[in-house]
Amino acid sequence: MSFELFIAWRYLKAERKGLFAVVTTAIGVAGVMVGVAALITTLSVMNGFQTDIQKKVIGAQAHLMVYGARTAGEFSRAAEVLRSDPEVSATAPFVMGQAILSVGDRTMGIVLKGLDPQQEFKVNSLASSLSEGSWQGLKPSARSDSGKPTLPGIVLGEELARNVGVWVGGQVVLVSPKSVATPLGMMPKMQKFEVKGLLHTGYYEYDSTTGYADISAAAKFFGVEAGATGLSARLRDLDRAEIVAKRLQSSFGSGYLVRTFNDMNRTLFAALKLEKGVMFIILTLITLVASLNIASTLILRSVEKTKDIGLLKAMGATPRQIRRIFWIEGSIIGGAGVVMGLVLGLILCWVIWRFPIVELPSDIYYLSRVPVHVKLWDVVAVVSMGALLSLLATVYPAFRAAKVNPVEAIHYG
Repeated sequence: MSFELFIAWRYLKAERKGLFAVVTTAIGVAGVMVGVAALITTLSVMNGFQTDIQKKVIGAQAHLMVYGARTAGEFSRAAEVLRSDPEVSATAPFVMGQAILSVGDRTMGIVLKGLDPQQEFKVNSLASSLSEGSWQGLKPSARSDSGKPTLPGIVLGEELARNVGVWVGGQVVLVSPKSVATPLGMMPKMQKFEVKGLLHTGYYEYDSTTGYADISAAAKFFGVEAGATGLSARLRDLDRAEIVAKRLQSSFGSGYLVRTFNDMNRTLFAALKLEKGVMFIILTLITLVASLNIASTLILRSVEKTKDIGLLKAMGATPRQIRRIFWIEGSIIGGAGVVMGLVLGLILCWVIWRFPIVELPSDIYYLSRVPVHVKLWDVVAVVSMGALLSLLATVYPAFRAAKVNPVEAIHYG
């Protein structure tokens, strides 16, 4: 044990005449502990919500989407480029467009996505999001049992179906924004669909604005001659989406547009990131206040031990050694608070994850309990921040103690 560590440890264990210094030391440790624990718990809960939202978004979309092909040949070549990429695990064509959905006297603007279920379900989790009905009814058969042509099927989001008042087995009319020429002049194109299922992705924006039809029916409705308007892809590693997108954009050239799920939801993820950053800064103030308590404790210690400091300097202790004594003492106080806060924060995260302490209304959040996701880098950042603030709190008291005059300290101490 070094000389500085020995003296610092003796000062921490020494009994005092009053309880003020003991209380301030305990407050410093408790403040750092509460600040670190609050930060770890809050960031983990925010990570849990962000991860849950990301899963819902990706479940309704795909990791990557490619636009720009105009003919069937271009789509075949684009699909070949995607499939040849080693980081792409699956691809699927789609048709995307806007339409007006009409049921009786109710109308709503929706996004209609045409898909091939067999390929689409390899790039997202829509197959498991169906709450009622079946995907099998999207593609109409030539004739029904009565001999009449069957209607093409459509799957609607639950919120959308609830808003327009239609359920499985009901019929809706879609109106295309593109007009068609008729003997009576230009008229809006209309097509009747039969509702074959209801979808519940857990993400309100999709559940309230999106309908899904067979890709051939959607292409015919929108007049897409190429048979598709884009290609979606699933990656082997989601975290490399931006890197893969840049590489594919270079391969396709300027005539194509490659977008990741982050690009398509940039505002949402940017808001979540900003909220997390602001919360980190606000909760850091708790640790900052605790570090000020550590500074006041060390200043009090230097006043109490002025005579001891003078004796140490008279015996040969250098100003650097005196500073190191106070740095070590403050580091022990702050380190104890950081370690205790780390343990307390992880315990709180486990308790919130394991037990339904806070119950959420499932009809609003689509969750029954608060999600928790502890990230290593967040824990490292919080611990580093707590340790740094605790160390900075020792700078002034250490330099103040090192400047004590040994003669005046011994004589007047």
